[in-house]
Amino acid sequence: MYITGKRSLFLIISEVLILIGIIALLVFGLKPGVEFSSGSILTVSFEEEVEQQELETAMTELGYANAITQRTGEGDFIIRTQELSGEEKTALESALSYRFGTTTERGFYSVSPMVAEETARNAIIAVAIAAVGILLYITWAFRRMPRPFHYGICAVIALVHDVVVVLGVFSILGAILGWEINLMFITGVLAVIGYSINNTVVVFDRIRENLKRGISANFEVVVNNSLVETLSRSMNTGLTTMIVVLALLLFVGATILNFAIVLLIGIIAGTYSSLFIAPNLLIVWERGEWGRLILLPQAKAKEA
Repeated sequence: MYITGKRSLFLIISEVLILIGIIALLVFGLKPGVEFSSGSILTVSFEEEVEQQELETAMTELGYANAITQRTGEGDFIIRTQELSGEEKTALESALSYRFGTTTERGFYSVSPMVAEETARNAIIAVAIAAVGILLYITWAFRRMPRPFHYGICAVIALVHDVVVVLGVFSILGAILGWEINLMFITGVLAVIGYSINNTVVVFDRIRENLKRGISANFEVVVNNSLVETLSRSMNTGLTTMIVVLALLLFVGATILNFAIVLLIGIIAGTYSSLFIAPNLLIVWERGEWGRLILLPQAKAKEA
């Protein structure tokens, strides 16, 4: 199985995915949840059967035209509004009870603009620190290898690929389904980073072992053999993890929807990048192919 021989194809696929993700982010952006944009989230259930359209109409008539409503799998409604005081929340619940019968509060929390700004800043810092930490750790772990910094940089590039894919897909889902990013989303992104780097280190470690064994003087052959040896392990790990995430998505419900969806997208992207992006980038760097990635197939054809 000659995986590395198709490296140009794998890299072009990733370039297209990243381009789509960036375009989606520029066009649609990400819909910030209450943790990042301030406001209040009220979760309620009604004694009577209420349609989402009816609730949206009622919220508009009550002066909350910009409120966002979402029905949960349990039949409750999540209502997001601007930041509500205690009196405003009580008045809103009373008005809803008057219209739809007994209203039961399932949950409520508010975030001020200052806290939202601090939360967003801390989330960005957390992701940046994770990337820098991974770069330093992998560079140190492979310090006895020729050009250990290459391993760290290639791993971080693969992580950036995974994060951009996740953000791009979530941006599209946000535009279509109105999904918002929240702290569970950030938790999911950090989990994806951890999962992806674990798979990448497994492949890199096998490359290191095969280089020490001297199975070939050709670096590309060493990388290809290492990929073949770790392919089934990585695919099986990704598949079993996806089954667990699907179980969470189906049975836990809306409370961790963002987390589960991010993990699902990230596992697919992370498995792909750890097998077909990070190792192939090592070969590209080793051979100095950065400037002719797109022309690689033609170049190989001429050599043949």
